[in-house]
Formats: sequence, structure tokens, C-alpha cells
Amino acid sequence: MSTISHPLIIYTDGSSRGNPGRGGYGAILMWGEKRKEVSAGYRLTTNNRMELMAVIVALENLRKTGIPLTIYTDSQYIVKAVQEKWLDKWMRTNFAGGKKNKDLWTRFYALSKKFAITFKWVKGHADNPFNNRCDELATQAADGGNLLVDEVYESELKN
Repeated sequence: MSTISHPLIIYTDGSSRGNPGRGGYGAILMWGEKRKEVSAGYRLTTNNRMELMAVIVALENLRKTGIPLTIYTDSQYIVKAVQEKWLDKWMRTNFAGGKKNKDLWTRFYALSKKFAITFKWVKGHADNPFNNRCDELATQAADGGNLLVDEVYESELKN
């Protein structure tokens, strides 16, 4: 008797109605036939912050660590930050030069050490049904009620 091993696949997307503006994220976690969708909306945020939140929340929803997974995103910001080692430099230099989203990048960085992550870029608003579904989740969350407060972002705006 053999067991079939299914890779863990995650699709993510972020949205902002205005940049900054109301925003939301959406993610789909897939393992074999199992699917889990997560999303939330924020009253004031940016598109890049929502792209990152989608990845972070997806990783925070995983019960097992140390597993290989593939994350599909239409965010060049995320893919390049990881694949071109920008994030490693930002971490070494404590985000010198005013690099944005330090709170989310450090949160992601800590989570990323628990998994073997491969990022793959997909063209947004194209023919990928999972990316399109994440976009729907993100925009519905941004347009919905009970919006959360992006506390770090809003406090940075005040300062």
C-alpha cells in the first residue's frame, strides 16, 4: 500500500481601494482535495501590506511546520524581496533607509524559517482561477463591513 503525498499549495492576493485606502487580503490553502479560504478587510492600509498579510495569515493557518510548500502570488514585491534576497539585507540592516512594512516583513521572516517555501509569481487578473478567487476574496473583504484596524500602519501615518 502506497501513500500519495500531496504538496501544500497556497495562493494569495491583496487589494487596496485607493493606495492607501480600504484594503483586504485573500488566500487559498490547498492540500490534495482539501481547500481552506481565509480573508479579512482593513479600514486603511496599502496594497503591499495586504499582499504580505495574505502570505502571513496563510502561513499562520498551517498546523505543521517543516513542510515544503509553494506560494503563488501576483506580487512582484514579495517574490523579488525573497528570491533576490532583498529581505535578507533588510533584516541585516534593520530596514535602513526607511524600507516600508518592517512589522510585516519581520513577521513573515520569522514564519518563513519554519517552512521550505518556494514562491512563484503569477500574472494577476489573468486566467488563473485560484489567483482570481483570491482577488475576489480580497476585494470582497475590503468592501465589506467590520473592517479591522491596521494599527501599525495607522500609527505610522500619525507620526
